Amino acid sequence: MRALILAAALAASALPALAADKPPPAASVLFWSQAQKEAGFPKMEAHFPVSTAARGERVHALLPGAPLSVNAVGGQPFDLAAYMTSEKTAGILVLQDGKVRLERYGLGYGPNGRWTSFSVAKSVTSTLVGAAVKDGYIKSLDDKVTRYIPGLRGSAYDQVSVRQLLTMTSGVKWNEDYTDPNSDVALLFSTPADPGLDSTVSYMRKLPREAAPGAKWVYKTGETNLIGVLVTSATGKSLSAYLSEKIWKPYGMEQDALWMIDERSQEAGGCCLSMTLRDYGRVGEFLRTGGAGAAGPVLPAGWIADATREHAATGDRFGYGYQWWTEPVGVFNGLGIFGQRLHVDPARKLVVVVSSAWPEATNSDRSARQDALIAAIAAQLDAEAKP
Repeated sequence: MRALILAAALAASALPALAADKPPPAASVLFWSQAQKEAGFPKMEAHFPVSTAARGERVHALLPGAPLSVNAVGGQPFDLAAYMTSEKTAGILVLQDGKVRLERYGLGYGPNGRWTSFSVAKSVTSTLVGAAVKDGYIKSLDDKVTRYIPGLRGSAYDQVSVRQLLTMTSGVKWNEDYTDPNSDVALLFSTPADPGLDSTVSYMRKLPREAAPGAKWVYKTGETNLIGVLVTSATGKSLSAYLSEKIWKPYGMEQDALWMIDERSQEAGGCCLSMTLRDYGRVGEFLRTGGAGAAGPVLPAGWIADATREHAATGDRFGYGYQWWTEPVGVFNGLGIFGQRLHVDPARKLVVVVSSAWPEATNSDRSARQDALIAAIAAQLDAEAKP
């Protein structure tokens, strides 16, 4: 996703001045004004081409639970409405044991609207890898990536496994410097594709190796997009169609999801899956409760535990699993720029969703405040559970 938005930004200086309340169709969301973010994040389909992951006839009910009030965070008095205003929060949803304990909206967002995921989509894409393993489309995570993406043969990906792609430990050299117009993340979508090849595959197959496969973790947007290509290639289905078949219909999502696509109609595996706040919560519940739909398990036995444990150290507060950011004791997160978060805490039967339009793509202070809010929610649930 980061590659998509940055590549679009390269041409931003040539765009005419635009109205503050109408995001430009071709410009990077990294450079949208605050008003453009708040107008555009719930309406990405108005500015970018998308495909649809259709819902089914049945809706998985989220029943009301006992109302949850968060009155203190970090030992200090806390006002949720003030927090949402200062943090540009569009939605907060807290589910415990599948019941709605707290649900709040801001920025003109509401229960029937959608909000973009940014990189939370990475975690959904990796879950579709699990579905493809169960369905037999992907034989093993230890298979070489080139088995499913022949266009990578003869490249630095020759000895890279599907598992190493999922954990971003391929050892292939990558520069994700957003300030450098010659970085890989900047060039990925601005470099013409070789004839007959997917644009991501065309670019990624030319990269050199810098470490042995499995030896080094580096965040690579291009590799998440490769995962999307791999699922499409292995299943013969678009990501949106496969998402509808394996999760959206069988689990009972309440609205269709919309997924940003490129000029060849390939979904961006790492970004921009738009859904309702409650459907984000249902994604969390799907994973928290074992990854089963109405007809039974969608994922292989043990998949969720393996996908959401630390496979690689990142040097940050989180470890990295299969496109999930991991915490101790089985807690895991899908994270996206501008403050998007899907937090799953199986031991507490807790799912927290936060949709935001932060002024900055990343901000350590805002991340810390979001962490503190989630910690306060967990502490309150723990207090409730005491005899």
